[in-house]
Amino acid sequence: MDPLTQGVLGASLSQSASKKQNLVVAGVLGLLSGMAPDLDAFIRSQSDPLLALEFHRQFTHSLLFIPIGSLICALVLHHLIAKRRGLSFKQSWLFCALGYGTHALLDACTTYGTQLLWPFTNARFAWNTISIIDPIYTLPILVLLVFATLKRAPWLARVAFVWALIYPTLGMIQRDRAEVIGWQLAEERQHKPIRLEAKPSFANILVWKVVYETEHRYYVDAVRVGTSVKKSPGESIAKLNVSRDFPWIDPNSQQARDIERFRWFSNGYVAQDPTDELRIIDVRYSIVPNQLKALWSIKLSPSANADTHVKYETHRDNTPESRQIFFDMLTGDK
Repeated sequence: MDPLTQGVLGASLSQSASKKQNLVVAGVLGLLSGMAPDLDAFIRSQSDPLLALEFHRQFTHSLLFIPIGSLICALVLHHLIAKRRGLSFKQSWLFCALGYGTHALLDACTTYGTQLLWPFTNARFAWNTISIIDPIYTLPILVLLVFATLKRAPWLARVAFVWALIYPTLGMIQRDRAEVIGWQLAEERQHKPIRLEAKPSFANILVWKVVYETEHRYYVDAVRVGTSVKKSPGESIAKLNVSRDFPWIDPNSQQARDIERFRWFSNGYVAQDPTDELRIIDVRYSIVPNQLKALWSIKLSPSANADTHVKYETHRDNTPESRQIFFDMLTGDK
């Protein structure tokens, strides 16, 4: 999730456990600790663009790292903030742990993937219940926290945290509804998917992107699950086959290894970009949910030497046409 959401969620839990006289400092400790795991974004390399993908949401987001990460936060924040407010180090660590502990679980509610059980496994957990940015989720928490702080009312922080639990639960229900429609679409096409997932589209849990895999292809569709269901059948693309799509690549080269790293990051949903034969896209993400205009990709080079990394690229399909199509899906006009 975005840093603001991570911070206010951490603050809501720390304030929920505090007394009136400690409400402000508890909120500050929870806020900062709730954002702290994303400091892993600074782990990157100029020569290896995929390093950041491997380390983001890795050890700092592991459930086993919560005691360590929160201790580091407490060691820093207790002396900077909490000690002068009369808190003991034990209290500071508690508030930091509550804030820090919310981060990875909230991230796992999104579609990106979080390594909750690192170092035992590098599996990326993605429960697909909420978009990475969703103001309908964030704003009520923020408003309740502001009033909780102004009125010194921990019960308002508890209401905020309850909302933080309710909304992803609604997202889970919506996800399951979208998956049912996805299976129906596949059956109508006489397909037997190997796997099928529904992912919330940007900033809402009303319109979902359904992506499923058959033996040779990926299919993407959009489904609006409100009081009624609206289907927007989409596009399909052949699954990546390195030997077929890139016959010139050396299997022992760094580019070949980077393809497999990107495949792991993309949970296997990779394909050759139909608009650029040197690009490999992550099929899972697009602004318009039933399209294949990927938000990120890697680009290969036939002239690269054996030690050269691929190029990582991001794409923003922010054209007026795309925005209008998405808005029409969201409002149910199409």
